[in-house]
Amino acid sequence: MRRVLPIAGVTALVLTGCTGTTRGNPQPTSESPGQTATSATTDQVPGLGVPKVETPVDLTRFRQSPCEALSESQAGELIGPEVQTRPDLESPAGPACSWNPPDASRPLVRVIFDKAATAGLTSFYKDKGARYALFTPLEPINGYPVVAYGVYDARDTEGVCSVAVGTSDQEVFDIGLTLSQANVGKKDPCDVAREGAIRALTTIRGTS
Repeated sequence: MRRVLPIAGVTALVLTGCTGTTRGNPQPTSESPGQTATSATTDQVPGLGVPKVETPVDLTRFRQSPCEALSESQAGELIGPEVQTRPDLESPAGPACSWNPPDASRPLVRVIFDKAATAGLTSFYKDKGARYALFTPLEPINGYPVVAYGVYDARDTEGVCSVAVGTSDQEVFDIGLTLSQANVGKKDPCDVAREGAIRALTTIRGTS
């Protein structure tokens, strides 16, 4: 049975992916991609060089219930067993849910249904090399474009990465991933975050 805990105890852990990770604190925190990415009007999307989403996905249900995007067993496949589910419907970035072991700050996986990046992945591409020192397009998931991003590159030093998945030309969802301390420098957190995105996108598409 899924154990859903109040978010109050983990609000300080993460507000989003690794876009605002504080050096020395391994958790993905602070500013969201939707809040910080360059805005663009709808007639500008997708922007130059930004992959177009041919089959949009409706995120409405998951904005209301973000914890439905991943089961505890799926989260456990990413970060280890005995994870707990922690919803955060009031996250500044948008409705979110986190999974991590009981009484532990890491490892952690977090899904965010971004409410501010209304230009979809175009917002991220516009901030490439400006706000985002880490910006790497990853292999699409069943045709849906994916990018790994971060204000700085914390993959090897802190085991942190976020990926954004374009579900339409105007919308994205994010997966923020923090590795266990033992796996920092041994696994690529962006690869693990993409694995989380595969699971979440399968669920989202199957119920939309």
